[in-house]
Amino acid sequence: MIDGVAFDLDGVLLDSEQVWDEVREQLVRERGARWHERAQVEMMGMSSVEWSRYMHDELRVPDPPEEISAEVVTRMEDAYREQLPLIDGAREAVQRLAARWPLGLASSSNRELIDLALAVSGLAQFFRVSVSSEEVARGKPAPDVYLEAARRLGVPPERCAAIEDSRNGIRSAKAAGMRVIAIPNPHFPPDETTLELADVRLGSLAELSPATVE
Repeated sequence: MIDGVAFDLDGVLLDSEQVWDEVREQLVRERGARWHERAQVEMMGMSSVEWSRYMHDELRVPDPPEEISAEVVTRMEDAYREQLPLIDGAREAVQRLAARWPLGLASSSNRELIDLALAVSGLAQFFRVSVSSEEVARGKPAPDVYLEAARRLGVPPERCAAIEDSRNGIRSAKAAGMRVIAIPNPHFPPDETTLELADVRLGSLAELSPATVE
């Protein structure tokens, strides 16, 4: 029995992982630091505290982590205001599920970006709660952000379904005890071992319906 559904944001509702990638890489190179091809995949799912520390420690960006985070968020906000990368079918999929269950959002994005994306897309009205991983102790793949979303929804995590696209996101929702529906990110696809953890695997949001969740 499913009593609530939690969506990821980046990669599920927004085609934004490559936007994050471009913004972070540009900042790293502007600061004369060391970007490498594994950086984006390794940062996917991290909270802002975690990825800004990673950029400082691993990529050698000289700015303090809190300044790195603030600068990346400012650039992401500018990108979203110019053109929000809402995935085709996102609004319809959210509406279909909101008609059946209370919805939560469990995202690694900063609070400012979650609120901006929901406002610009018009999706805010469909989500009862939203949680940023910066509001919990650990980012994905730890279960914290999904456990908090379930708590705020007032639904036991084992009676929630999670919609995820990435390796760390799938592992996070699974660790929280949720039913996991994977829609693999085409730009940064999860490995097969991780995909096997999902209860359902879909090709796109067009396939996401109450019947699929149930």
